[in-house]
Amino acid sequence: MPSAVSPGSIDPTRPRSSSIDDLVYVGNADSRSDLLALLIAYTETGAIVVDEFHTIVLYNKRAVELGMLRDTLSDGVAEAVTEVFVTGIDRHFDFVPPHSSLGFLSTGRTAPRAVENVRCVARLAEYGGARYSLVYGDDDSTNQRVEATRRDFAANVSHELKTPLGAISLMAEAMLESRDDPEAVEHFGRRVLKEATRMGSLVNELIGLSRLQEGRIPDFQEIDVDGVVEDAVSSAGVSAEVAEIDLVTDEPSGLHILGDRTLLLTALSNLLVNAINHSPTGEVVSVSRKTVTVDEQEMVAIAVTDRGIGIAPADQQRVFERFFRVDKARSRATGGTGLGLAIVKHVAASHGGHIGLWSRPGTGSTFSLYIPIDSPSHHDTESTNQEESTS
Repeated sequence: MPSAVSPGSIDPTRPRSSSIDDLVYVGNADSRSDLLALLIAYTETGAIVVDEFHTIVLYNKRAVELGMLRDTLSDGVAEAVTEVFVTGIDRHFDFVPPHSSLGFLSTGRTAPRAVENVRCVARLAEYGGARYSLVYGDDDSTNQRVEATRRDFAANVSHELKTPLGAISLMAEAMLESRDDPEAVEHFGRRVLKEATRMGSLVNELIGLSRLQEGRIPDFQEIDVDGVVEDAVSSAGVSAEVAEIDLVTDEPSGLHILGDRTLLLTALSNLLVNAINHSPTGEVVSVSRKTVTVDEQEMVAIAVTDRGIGIAPADQQRVFERFFRVDKARSRATGGTGLGLAIVKHVAASHGGHIGLWSRPGTGSTFSLYIPIDSPSHHDTESTNQEESTS
């Protein structure tokens, strides 16, 4: 039966230092050093051992990758090591690695920082009568990006809701002051209704986007592509008529896919409304469908094309971010929430597909929704969330 080395009695009131006796050994004692070396070498955690003279006596490759040391300890790590030796108390700290100069030497520019934040702990250890500082570090970049995205999202939501709420408040005051003027009351009443409708749409889209990001997708069913296109064009008909835009479609395809009809209809409707809102009066918005092969996978591509203002190359990746608007003044005038394309992106990802974009300023844009034809398993939306965090 395997035996464990006892750590001995511990005084809970005294700062505890790590000890080699805290390890639990199983198996042949002759292989312990090799196994420990293997464990340290291949762990995803950066590890450094520093003696009382601040000499590095051991470190693994991961510590170098995380920027915890180069030829010497990085400043933030060295400061923590000094404090641990003085106080004997564990030090938890976040560490931002310095930019690498390797890229600068060859290209004239600093290389992008691969690791943005390292969560570290430094603690005191004793062995053979000597004291050492053990420093461990883990890449915390993803969590930092997610938190930053959440903060930005909360700030954007607050701002977007504040705008219609402020307008409603001002117009309600105007209505009270104009109670003896029926025409003014009707005018301001319609404005209040418009802003309230816009705010309701924003809240509904936020709820829908939240459900998509949480992976709350119902079971997929067989869907008639032509039926989805027909319903989306029909629902966008009123908006197109008001804007004096002609909606045209190609011939029915007879294609079928597996997915959630409501989500796909929402995505296609968002693309149509977006195209209508950014097209000049009298222009045409067209919808086409075809089969394509992407990475050896057969897909249905539903394309929505407008002949509007187009999108500059610098903005083409950002248009799928939440609340991003190419033309903020025009989007607000047309009642946009800034969430439509973000929802389209998540709907596509939840079906194992993606959204494509071709655009040229002054010529127009084509958004293509790619959905696999074969049966998709329920795709984990965690990867989608991580991708949105870094965008």
